[in-house]
Amino acid sequence: QKRKLTSSFCFCFALPWQCFRALCCKGPPPPRPEYDLVCIGLSGSGKTSLLSQLCSESAENIVSTTGFSIKAVPFQNAILNVKELGGADNIRKYWSRYYQGSQGVIFVLDSASSEDDLETARNELHSALQHPQLCTLPFLILANHQDKPAARSVQEV
Repeated sequence: QKRKLTSSFCFCFALPWQCFRALCCKGPPPPRPEYDLVCIGLSGSGKTSLLSQLCSESAENIVSTTGFSIKAVPFQNAILNVKELGGADNIRKYWSRYYQGSQGVIFVLDSASSEDDLETARNELHSALQHPQLCTLPFLILANHQDKPAARSVQEV
């Protein structure tokens, strides 16, 4: 008795894994969209810790970023390419050189910082919000260090 082969059946001798994947998984998964973000904030605000946590990396031995670093943060439906910029006084003046191509901004704020540092952070945030390359982008403002006794509430920040 002869059987008719359907189109979903295939013989694969050279590359059986690809055949198996095509049959069972309907081919390779679609590529995830990638988004380029910039992460800014004063030194010690927690930018590096945040990105390490999002990437499931160890929080031990975290060193403040001097200059910048880039991390790919994978999510199920997208990949965020986050450019973290150091927050030291002598580096902040160069932040705007790294804004081009950004599709969103993460501003990390130490909610337990001194009044002077909070004022400096406020000025830097306002500057970023008014920058031509950032002013139309989505902003996430993260009030970090909420677990510290001196942390301010979101309303206070």
